[in-house]
Amino acid sequence: MTPEPSAVPGSPAWWASQAPAPAYRRGRPPVDVGRIVDMALKLVDEVGVQALTLRMLADALDSGTATLYRHFAGKDELLAHVADRVLGEVPVPTEVPDGLSWREAVERGADAFYRTVRRHPNVLPLLVAQVPVGPHGLVNRERTLSLLLGYGFPVELAARALTAIGHYVIGFAIQQHGPGAPRPEDEVLLRDYYRSLDPATYPATTAAADDLTGVPLEEEFRFGLGLVLDGLEKARP
Repeated sequence: MTPEPSAVPGSPAWWASQAPAPAYRRGRPPVDVGRIVDMALKLVDEVGVQALTLRMLADALDSGTATLYRHFAGKDELLAHVADRVLGEVPVPTEVPDGLSWREAVERGADAFYRTVRRHPNVLPLLVAQVPVGPHGLVNRERTLSLLLGYGFPVELAARALTAIGHYVIGFAIQQHGPGAPRPEDEVLLRDYYRSLDPATYPATTAAADDLTGVPLEEEFRFGLGLVLDGLEKARP
């Protein structure tokens, strides 16, 4: 049976329903929620989302699964906190930086976001599954919108800019760094395959074989981000 939307961990209704942790009962000593989430993120980085189990997490904490269930109803709730924990690593300024143009500030923020998710590629599917509206996700959204408004963006354009940049960073990261992302040797095989095609049938693809597969990821990321910023430049009043 499909759970009600309000029951889906990570959804807006679920985050809104979160209450303070209940009082502890007799049993093993309590484990701090922050420590649980930090260890869960460490394990996700090592083994991935699918391989993580509550038993594995409890063993890493030298605790028991019953202790984890005092904080989380299940693995999905825990992973919602893990995704929000990663967003808490993204540095977002609280005010318009001195001496930076809006483009420089936005580029710096997008780069910080990209570098953060690159450190945790196994978490990327969690960020795609739902709009991140946990505590850290909300703070980042509020600060980024405020930054854009501080640079004179109208509210509607600031909202669209936030969404477009976020989609670009997450989309690029999950394709290039997420689970199942291409390896360097895959790029070589793909380039050789393009070169092997019949140039009479695929003249453009064979001509662009090297450019389709040989651009460094950092350069490709910045090129695409530049196109997004060029579009925002034209859309600004």
